[in-house]
Amino acid sequence: MKETSVLCLLFLISLLSCTTNQARLTVSPSSSQFFKGDFVSLSCEEDDSSAGWTLRRNTSKEQRTQCGDEWGKPAGLTNSSCKIEYMYPWDSGVYWCESREGPISNMVNLTVTGGSVILQSPVLPVMEGDDVTLLCKTKTTPSNLPAAFYKDGSLIRKQPTGHMTIQHVSRSDEGLYKCDISGHGESPSSWITVTGEHATTPPPPSLSPPVLSVLSFVGSVCVVVLLVLLVLLVRRYVHRKPEGETQTYSDSAAVYSAVRTEDVTYGPIIIKDEKKQSKMRDFKPEPDVVYSSLK
Repeated sequence: MKETSVLCLLFLISLLSCTTNQARLTVSPSSSQFFKGDFVSLSCEEDDSSAGWTLRRNTSKEQRTQCGDEWGKPAGLTNSSCKIEYMYPWDSGVYWCESREGPISNMVNLTVTGGSVILQSPVLPVMEGDDVTLLCKTKTTPSNLPAAFYKDGSLIRKQPTGHMTIQHVSRSDEGLYKCDISGHGESPSSWITVTGEHATTPPPPSLSPPVLSVLSFVGSVCVVVLLVLLVLLVRRYVHRKPEGETQTYSDSAAVYSAVRTEDVTYGPIIIKDEKKQSKMRDFKPEPDVVYSSLK
């Protein structure tokens, strides 16, 4: 029973260790696009500070590098907060928080452009039913110039003030958005995700960040551990004997099974009468009588 309890405990620990999204990455200012030279601050909002969260990123030049090594400066004593004081186009990439125990947070795709137009859109997934405002912004003032907005390459509408609001968003509003300001240029495209719950989704398929392979590996390890523990539990219950149950063997059966018919011999059986035998043992023979001859 003790071993079974230990296996059950390991099973529960494995389930707990495979949980993800214990931290959320936030970006300030909240935008998925930035001009070259802009400032940005990133932070892991931690549910468990003991997990040791670290900011990492994937770009076209580097993979899984952490804040403070080759990019950014830690904003505190740990690597869970980071700031980039001057952004360059090569800072474009996927950013996330990762703990030393394996789980990771939501992933955020940031784009840095050397052009003069950006689209300010939600950096995190938006809830179904919410209103979402997109702002087409120029690097020079004024920034509220007339702009055209596109979704998946198709024109949605033109707005005279440079911003567009999508009311009561739904799943059908997911896609790649961009904007264009006549005489200034076109912004990069940004993916907007719509979710029905407070959860995050991976970047759009076109990004295909290598960090997805890390997620797949962690998930596979969790599945293997759970399967092994399940097999051990099943084997333990199958082979366990009820208490007090012992195996008995029949000695007589073992003896009889060892006797061969060719080893058996037959002979007369003599039955003695014990009573008769006892009388014979008690009988005392009479003394010898000597008869004299008579004349």
